[in-house]
Amino acid sequence: MRIPTVTVDGVPDPMPEQLTVIDVREDMEWQAGHIQGSVHIPLMQLPDRLGEMPEGQILVVCKVGGRSARAVAYLAQNGHDAFNLDGGLLDWDAAGRPLVTDSGATPYVA
Repeated sequence: MRIPTVTVDGVPDPMPEQLTVIDVREDMEWQAGHIQGSVHIPLMQLPDRLGEMPEGQILVVCKVGGRSARAVAYLAQNGHDAFNLDGGLLDWDAAGRPLVTDSGATPYVA
C-alpha cells in the first residue's frame, strides 16, 4: 500500500481550517512542542479513538514520519483521507514553521 505523503513545503501556510492535524507522538514529545491546533492521539491509542476522526483531510505528524506513516495506513484502511508529513516535526521545525507548548515554555522537537 502506498502511503499518501506530503512534505512541509506542500502544507499551506497558513493551514486551511478544514485540515485537521493529528500528532501521534507520546505525551512527553507532545509536551515539548506541537503544531498549534493539532490533536494529540498517541499511535497506540489510535484504534480506540478512531471514532474521534473528523471528516475531511487529516495531516498526521510525528517526529520523523515513521509512526505517522503507520497511522496514515491505518486511517486510510478505515476510510479516512489522511496524509503523512514526510520528515515529521524535525523538518517542520527546520523549515521555520511554528511550534507551541501548552505550558508556554519554549517549544522544541523531542
